[in-house]
Formats: sequence, C-alpha cells, structure tokens
Amino acid sequence: MVVAVVGAGRSGQAAARWLASQGMQVQVWDGGRGEALQGVAQTLTAGGIEVILGREFVLEEPLPSKVIVSPGVSWDHPGLVAARARGLAVTGEVGLAWEELKDRRWLCVTGTNGKTTTTALIGHIFAQAGIAAPVCGNIGRPASELLLTPEPCEWIVAELSSFQIEAAGDLKPEVAVWTTFSPDHLNRHGTLERYAAIKASLLVRARRAVLNGDDAYLKAQRRSWPDAWWTAIGDPQAQVSVEQGQICVLAKPVLPVAAVRLPGAHNLQNVLMAVGATYLAGISIEEIGRAVASFEGVAHRLEPVGVHAGIRFINDSKATNYDAALVGLLATPAPTVLICGGEAKAGDPDAWLAAACERCAAVVLIGSAAPLFEQWFRERDYRGITVAHTLDRAVPIAFDLARAAQAGSVLFSPACASFDQFLNFEERGERFRAFVNGLTSVRSDRAR
Repeated sequence: MVVAVVGAGRSGQAAARWLASQGMQVQVWDGGRGEALQGVAQTLTAGGIEVILGREFVLEEPLPSKVIVSPGVSWDHPGLVAARARGLAVTGEVGLAWEELKDRRWLCVTGTNGKTTTTALIGHIFAQAGIAAPVCGNIGRPASELLLTPEPCEWIVAELSSFQIEAAGDLKPEVAVWTTFSPDHLNRHGTLERYAAIKASLLVRARRAVLNGDDAYLKAQRRSWPDAWWTAIGDPQAQVSVEQGQICVLAKPVLPVAAVRLPGAHNLQNVLMAVGATYLAGISIEEIGRAVASFEGVAHRLEPVGVHAGIRFINDSKATNYDAALVGLLATPAPTVLICGGEAKAGDPDAWLAAACERCAAVVLIGSAAPLFEQWFRERDYRGITVAHTLDRAVPIAFDLARAAQAGSVLFSPACASFDQFLNFEERGERFRAFVNGLTSVRSDRAR
C-alpha cells in the first residue's frame, strides 16, 4: 500500500515517519531541492521512505491509496485536484492525526491574528490545572508528531491555520475558537469569502464555539452563531466580559484585568477567549484565574528581547500582516522606531500606515516590500524613512535613530511575510534577537 506525502517540511516528515512505522510504503514529494531538503531526504531514505525532490507531485502508476498534504501545499495543487478527481483519499496531516486520535477531545483555535497567543495561553491553563493537553498545529509542533510519541492526554490543543482547516477532513473539535478575521492569504484562497468559509467550517463542526465579539467582522456575523459563546471587553451581555476591572465568566469574577501580564487591548481579547474556551472545557474559574495571572506571553509576539542605552527592543516578528502590525504599534508606547518590511501581502494598510505616521519617530524598511512601503509613507508626507534593505543593517540604524529621537523603543513588527529573506517568522525573530544582542559591538552604517 503506497501513501504519498506532499511536502517535506516538518509536518510532512512527521506524517511520513508515522506512516512508515505502520508498515506502509511511503513516497514523499517536494518541488524543492535545496541543501536543507537534501538532508531531510537522506534522513527519510535511511528510514525506508522514498523521497522525490525537484518535482511537483503528480499521479503515477501504481496510484497511491491515500495522499497526505502538508500545510504549505495549496489544496488546489494540480496533483491534488487530479487525485480527488480519481476518488483517492486526500487529507492534511492534521486530518491524519484526527483520524488516529478521535478518542481525545480537541480544542482548536483559528483566526487571522491572535491565535498563537490564545492557543499558548489555553495550553498554559490546561498545564497549570494538571490536565495533559499537548499543544500542536500551526504553533510549531505538527499534529502528526503526536502520533510518533504517544502520550496519555485528555485533550489536544491545536492552533489551526486556514491551510490546515481546509485539509482537515471531518475534524470535529469539542471546542473551537475564532479569534479575528481580516484579509490574509488571498493569494492562496482567492477570495475573502472562501477564506471566511474555511475558517467558519471548523466552528460549524465543533460542539461548542467561542467567538471574539470585539472583532468587527465577527461581531457583524453574530446572528449566524446564536448558540456560540461570545467574548467582549465592553459588552456585559457577552458570556465572557470585563466588568468593573474584572474579567468575568457569566458575571462571575475570574481575575482583575490588572493581573494580566500581556500588554495591549488585543491581548486582553486573547485572554477573554482563552478563559471562555477553558471554562467550556471544564476547568474551574479559580484554576483559570491563577493560570492567566502567571502567563508571560509567547516568543515573537511583542516579546522584549533587550535594553540598550535605555531603549527597549521588541520582537514582533509574528506580525505578518497589517492588522497584526497595527496591534503591535498600538500596544507600544509612542514614540518608537519601527522596523518593518519583508514580502508584502494583500490587504488594506491604511490604518497601519496612519498609526505608524503618528506614533513612530522613524521607520526603517527592509525586504522586497521596502520600495512599496517607502512610496506609501512618502505619499502620506512622512519623511522619517530609512531604507536598510536587510535586518542586520536595520537594527543598528534603528538604535541610532531611537537615541537621536529619544524614543523609548525599537519595534520590529514587519507587517509582511518573511519568505523573501528568511525561512519563517521564527527564524526572522531569532535573527532580530541575535542582532540586538550584538549591538554593543556593532556600529551602524547609515543607509540612504
């Protein structure tokens, strides 16, 4: 029995290794052929797995009995379309994990922004309550890795992107959370309506749903979700709300807002959703309150990474679109010096640009988006622009600009994807951290 795995990233590798451990003949396909992939191929081949690099997946005789898709591979890939047309079973690696772990209860989080922090906080609440609940999915650990290292658990907490939901089969979470919605990934999904429908499909299948009533798009859909739990900072009618400085569930106090360590109103929204989801999962208000008060946040999302000459350096590498970057700007005291740029995405940048012009003493641009961003800022008569092109140059330049302007911080919040210069936002954030740590021995070379 041959199973094809399309994509040799971490998810595809985990799926392939598990399938091989079950006695299946596995083919892994990946259109790339770089040095890192060569190493992956060598490791997988040593485990008896056939690896095909440098070729896009196509149906070949003998036909595979099943096709497993990595999140980075489009659901509309011609090879996958052909496989479905032939009646073959095609599913994502999350769907593979679900097929094998249906006896666990799943708590899934999706949304354009906010899902990583919300997922991490939910995992933290479970852990602090003494409940085994591995965290997986888009947050870093592929769901299929849970199959390789079986561990006793009552729940599985999964952050799911639209890519993963699209290929997740009949995944039916016990609880599903929708954090926010705004234009993103339109190069993959084509239309905003399709993107929204994919997100919504997860909650339709869930037994209980939690939605963010502070998100404009979701709030407008309220009549479509009459049985859902809603969270809202300013709406006492929501099941999870803020009342007289207290986070409350069904009007019962959980903890004071002042006890939350995460900065910004957006993080308070994330907290409300995590509180609602874990309450529906059966965790007590007391345990939830203690856990939230001890949670310090996640890497690459408004993460402090150092202080030099009194200037704070903040890593917001996970801000891969304009809405996420706007949230980072509004959560950072002004004035700040902003480093942004990368691979530009579709979307409406106006609110982000307006906030940057108002709150930034200077803006340093990197990546392939730099010419476009420079044009946008100049069209708004903002003159504090420096084009550094690369992050290693941008960090010392921003440091100099912050000292000259007496700004309190340097905020690295790209508003872009990372793929023009980095493997992913995690590598980008770690490089930023390293450049900040090296500032004491670096002198900036001012760009144009």
